[in-house]
Amino acid sequence: MKKIIFLLALFMLLKPVLPVIDYVVNYEYISTVLCENKAKPKMHCNGKCHLMKELAKTSENEAPISSDKKMAAQQFEVLFLEEIKSFKIAPIYFFETQQTNSNYSNLYFRLNTASVFHPPIFIS
Repeated sequence: MKKIIFLLALFMLLKPVLPVIDYVVNYEYISTVLCENKAKPKMHCNGKCHLMKELAKTSENEAPISSDKKMAAQQFEVLFLEEIKSFKIAPIYFFETQQTNSNYSNLYFRLNTASVFHPPIFIS
């Protein structure tokens, strides 16, 4: 059953491309026999006129039959609303952090950043 559905879907997808595949497979026959511009070799048509006609036929078949008559259907939008009966904003409390140990905070060494580093001068 799945294979049949797959083949049917594949056929539906490839249906618009079938005239092009037919043109490629039967190129010699179409360019020599079915071409309408055989008398005008300067055009280099090579059966492309026949291909365009076949593509037009397939596009006509895919167009809806009643494209002129568009039926205006009424559309209704359904919207559901739910009333919110209670809404509270909870306050956020920030607790004070404990002070760090003073011995720990004095363990770093600060460099004097006010002085500017100058590379050594080599005199040769």
